[in-house]
Amino acid sequence: MNNCFEIFNETSYHLEEEILNIEKLLDFTLKKEKLKNVEFNIILVGAEKIHELNKNYRNVDRVTDVISFALEDNKTIELDRRLLGDIYICVEKAELQASEYGHSFQRELSFLAIHGFLHLLGYDHMTETDEKIMFQKQEEILTSFGVLR
Repeated sequence: MNNCFEIFNETSYHLEEEILNIEKLLDFTLKKEKLKNVEFNIILVGAEKIHELNKNYRNVDRVTDVISFALEDNKTIELDRRLLGDIYICVEKAELQASEYGHSFQRELSFLAIHGFLHLLGYDHMTETDEKIMFQKQEEILTSFGVLR
C-alpha cells in the first residue's frame, strides 16, 4: 500500500501552483520520515470556516491559521493503514502572516502544512521541551526541502 493524501481548496483563491508545491513537500516529508500506508487530507478554507471549527472544537472564539484533527488520538480504530486525520489551513491567515513575517505566501502555506502534519503524527507544543522538538523538526523538513525564510 502507498501513502495517500488529498488537498482540497474550499476557497475562491486560485492556488494550483501552491497546492502542487505542498504536494511535493508532503511527498518529500513522507519519504524522509519513512512513513508508509498513511492517509490524510489538507483542506484550505476561509477565515469564517476556520473560526467556526476553532470555536466548535477547541472552544476558542477566533480565527486561527491551522487546525489538525488527528484520528489516531482514537486508539479504538484499527486498520491496515494509518488514517492520520485532517488539516485545515486558513488561506487568509496564511496570507496575512506571510506579510507580517516577511516571507512568501508559499513558505507560510508550507510551514502550516508541515506544522499540521506533525500534529497528526503526535507532535505538540504545549510544553517548552515539546515545542523545541516540534519546531526543530519543522525547520529541518522545510530547510532540507529548500523552503527557506
